Amino acid sequence: MRVNFNSALQELLKHEGGYVNHPRDPGGRTNLGVTQKVYEAWVGYPVSEQIMRSLTPAHVRTLYLTKYWDRVKGDELPSGLDLCVFDFAVNAGPDRATRYLQMLVGAKPDGVIGPKTMQAVKDKVSAVGLKELIRGYSDLRHRYYRKLRHFSTFGRGWTRRVNEVEQAALRLAGG
Repeated sequence: MRVNFNSALQELLKHEGGYVNHPRDPGGRTNLGVTQKVYEAWVGYPVSEQIMRSLTPAHVRTLYLTKYWDRVKGDELPSGLDLCVFDFAVNAGPDRATRYLQMLVGAKPDGVIGPKTMQAVKDKVSAVGLKELIRGYSDLRHRYYRKLRHFSTFGRGWTRRVNEVEQAALRLAGG
């Protein structure tokens, strides 16, 4: 639900933090979770390190809404699940986040959320409950991160992030 976007963004920004340029991070310069490459594509021109360092939540809000929340149909997903899918979309790409959701609910994993995926989500929620769906999605995220070659460097943070997002999602889902 659109009403959840602001709280989802706040939760996301807790984990993304401020400016970083870790030598082992393939994303390079990043601020508030937005890589320089993504920000340059968004604004349509090259940006300097100074611009990257000066990004604020107001600068990236619409980018997150358009490129991630809307792409994963956050407004249409159940409360809590919307946060999980949005957070994964930002961290691993909207197509991957969508395919993982589709695999979990038994829809064709094509990376596009349409009516069939939304029906599969509704059916899965009816079958197992929203909280179990959130836990299952979080489990898939854990498995994904464990397979990455940078897990030894960033794995502890990724694991904490998934766990904390799961807990926030469960609260949004009513418990």
